[in-house]
This record gives sequence, C-alpha cells and structure tokens, in this order.
Amino acid sequence: MTDQAKSFDELPRYIRVRSGPEDRFVEFDFAIGHPELFVELVLPKDAFEIFCRHNNVIHMDSDMIREIDADMIKWRFGEKGRR
Repeated sequence: MTDQAKSFDELPRYIRVRSGPEDRFVEFDFAIGHPELFVELVLPKDAFEIFCRHNNVIHMDSDMIREIDADMIKWRFGEKGRR
C-alpha cells in the first residue's frame, strides 16, 4: 500500500532527537509520512516519552539522518553535499 492510499493515522511517524541526554528538555524533529518534512519541537522529558508512545514513533537511523542532512545542504547551497 502506498503512502497516498494510507489513511493519515496509518502513516509512520519519525523523530530525530537533537538535544543531549543530560538536557532538561528534549529538542527533536517530528515527521509524519516523510522524514524529510519535519517540524522542530521541544518537550519536557516525561512529556516526550508519552508523545513517543502515543505516536508509535520510529527513531531515524544514521542513514536516514545523513540523507536528510545532504538534501538540506543541497537546497540551502545549490549542490548536493557541497557547501
């Protein structure tokens, strides 16, 4: 089934944590359906854990992160992987 055929509730939810484990608040990217289209959010640690359980999130792996970062550089500077 393609993403277009899935209902909104069936789309995967992705997170990428940007804060450190010692930080009081968790800063993270949150995406629904497409990991490259995300919003930046900040929550207290307890609320973050509830948020993740409620949304059944998938933690972005290093390959996904590298691909997203390379795409962001391409859009910001005009050439993929070059600043």
